[in-house]
Amino acid sequence: MKKTHIILLVLIAVSIVALISYTGDLSSYETIASAKQREGKFVNLIVKMDKTEPVNYDPVKDPNLLKFHVQDSLGGKISVVYHNTMPTDMEKSERLVLKGRVQGDHFECSTIVMKCPSKYKDNPNVMKEQPVTISN
Repeated sequence: MKKTHIILLVLIAVSIVALISYTGDLSSYETIASAKQREGKFVNLIVKMDKTEPVNYDPVKDPNLLKFHVQDSLGGKISVVYHNTMPTDMEKSERLVLKGRVQGDHFECSTIVMKCPSKYKDNPNVMKEQPVTISN
């Protein structure tokens, strides 16, 4: 074999190994039911806060403990334990992306990503084009 063929084969092998290791880091979004079946495995949940249940957070007693309940679009519910400070305006968020693991009867959350409501939602005319005036 020529040197160029060997080099090409090595590059292809390295590319395949890199792609395989990269796809191992990809994670999909789960429902609460499927996350419970994968107990102990890292998952992402798209949920909204269950506002019928209380949010347990006392920044004076323990600022790094937040407990609340969520539900997914299929109606599944689970309690969440988050060992960090409560994100600002979390209760106003339309949706939450929770990253973590199901541990027994609760979800141990490591990261919370909030999808905030649009500031243009109430006034659809804000997005219409406005005439631009240029002055010298």
